Amino acid sequence: MSDWERFVAEVSWFVQPGEKVDVGTALPWTRGGVDGLPVLSDLLASATVTPVSVGGRAYEVVAWGPSEGRRGWLCHPPVAAWNDAVHPIHREFWKVCGGIVERFGEPPSWWSNQNEVLTVAAAEVRAADVLDAYSWLWEDSGLDLPIDPAEYSVVAVEANGNLTLAHRTKGDLLLFAPDHSFEGVTDHPACPPYSLLTIDAAPDLPTWIDLCADAWRG
Repeated sequence: MSDWERFVAEVSWFVQPGEKVDVGTALPWTRGGVDGLPVLSDLLASATVTPVSVGGRAYEVVAWGPSEGRRGWLCHPPVAAWNDAVHPIHREFWKVCGGIVERFGEPPSWWSNQNEVLTVAAAEVRAADVLDAYSWLWEDSGLDLPIDPAEYSVVAVEANGNLTLAHRTKGDLLLFAPDHSFEGVTDHPACPPYSLLTIDAAPDLPTWIDLCADAWRG
């Protein structure tokens, strides 16, 4: 069974009826790693890449592991050019991978249930607009929003709308999660519950990426 066949068997809803699918040849990873992300780089070095076109849109299946425990991601191809309004590590990531939109053989990690992980589509979500729509969370508690949302870019969008944010220059990581049952998180100072949170084990973007890559490396 190919990696694409494994993906479709697990994520059967991704290809819509009548959509044209073209599957290329699986080849070993040759793009190298990402400076500052040693765990992710090690994971990618063991991967194969299968180019896929679904409904005229280009994707890649990036997968690794033995045949009985194969797992991987459906990704966008690398991003050739974009603006610089994301953290430098994010820009370096885009040189080898355009971000993750689906997964198969998934272990538990901070990427579980995320519709967009490190994609351009996630980065285009305006954190300021989302936080402004929820300003009542702070107003009802007599608090002011303690961050400038314009300083953050969105690095992941969960299926229920929760967002993961990274500071554009410092890389500090925050969760905006008004709907969550997470463990291992702490309310951000001067924030009400179920608003802005920090992840105890991943205070910044590089740590978050490598922590999740380690879970996938398994």
